[in-house]
Amino acid sequence: MNLYAKLRERAAEGRPLRVGVIGAGKFGAMYIAQVPNTPGVHLAGIADLSPDNAKTNLERVGWKSEAYSAPTFDAALKDGRTHVSEDWQALVAHPAIDIVVEATGNPIAAVEHALAAFAHGKHVVMVTVEADAFCGPLLAKRAAAAGVVYSLAYGDQPAIICDLVDWARAAGFSVVAAGRGHKWLPHFAQSTPETVWGYYGLTPEQARIGGLNPKMFNSFLDGSKPAIETTAVCNATGLTPAPYGLAYPPAAVDDIPYVMRPREEGGQLHHKGQVEVISSLERDGRAIGYDIRFGVWVVFEAETEYVRRCFAEYGVKTDPSGRYACLYKRWHLIGLEVGISVASVGLRGEPTGCATGFRADAVATAKRDLKAGELLDGEGGYTVVGRLMPAADSLAQDCLPLGLAHGCKLVKPIAAGQAVKWSDVAADPGNAAVRLRREMEAAFRAPQRDAA
Repeated sequence: MNLYAKLRERAAEGRPLRVGVIGAGKFGAMYIAQVPNTPGVHLAGIADLSPDNAKTNLERVGWKSEAYSAPTFDAALKDGRTHVSEDWQALVAHPAIDIVVEATGNPIAAVEHALAAFAHGKHVVMVTVEADAFCGPLLAKRAAAAGVVYSLAYGDQPAIICDLVDWARAAGFSVVAAGRGHKWLPHFAQSTPETVWGYYGLTPEQARIGGLNPKMFNSFLDGSKPAIETTAVCNATGLTPAPYGLAYPPAAVDDIPYVMRPREEGGQLHHKGQVEVISSLERDGRAIGYDIRFGVWVVFEAETEYVRRCFAEYGVKTDPSGRYACLYKRWHLIGLEVGISVASVGLRGEPTGCATGFRADAVATAKRDLKAGELLDGEGGYTVVGRLMPAADSLAQDCLPLGLAHGCKLVKPIAAGQAVKWSDVAADPGNAAVRLRREMEAAFRAPQRDAA
């Protein structure tokens, strides 16, 4: 409740949190836009593959050129400016940087950046949730071993869901279910970058003028991003998926307590303590009036008659039994809210969401019949879509995580709808992200072998 006061103290003492951002695209630029309005924070460095594009985005969000004209990191730290370059290694290695915000959106690169940051004693705010989805539990372990904090990024839906779950539990409620909203119909799972704009109600020309990335937008539409994000939530909160993954039940906000209660009580939950995604469309395509499409929610339980009476007395929307209630945020502000993570990590040493176990996995699944020799093109593309699975099932089937399904060549055909397995692809064993994922799988299989 007092992050702002603590930031002001740091500003008054001349001890700002010194931050470096890797990746100044849309998400990174949104965070950068808020930095000048945040006391006690100095954005000392930005590393981007294209420094010119990064500077264009700085100008777009309102920064004056003199603010990012520092020729070196040392110069930036001396006079409060920002140094922009393509040298991420120099950024994470600089002794004065406290926190690295990883916002590249490239999961394989993000793993390399995070590991290097840990090695140099830097905290990491991981915007690239795709990386967290396939190896977050091991990244968290590596950060702890290095004595630093690894955190999901507030503003993105997983961290805000974690916040709601933590609120409910800290207030003494049992969490029945939690998740996010989404515009969903079952056939969206086969969408490609060629079909995505029709589903969004845009023409390709409108998308081109707006500078919109069809593959990125398609990763949201086809269900890949919801699978990735709910994986991160499960691994951070202890919630778990249904055996079949995400069902996307349609519901208006006030109906969430009806829908997200156990099946035996009239709802659609497979079990209590589940993640789910609520659709803003009825199955026939009709839009739901008061939807949760851009928001997040948690359903919690009144376990005594007294608490149920309290719900009624204060006008809480519940299911007919009065037992199940919902708290929600109808919108999230993406990169504009990342400063909450920066402040929490830097001032309290607390993450805004961090994996504590391997409970769920976002698995690459064939969108169509795939032939041997084809290259997988990752989330939002033409070949695979993400599917949420319990981690135990993914381990048992040796499934390939979606975050590593980019650029892999198939060595055997895969039927549409089938999960891709490690044995189906020619993965590069020398890739740091591949090694880390396989190490994590071995670590979580070991207890099963020991128990056997």
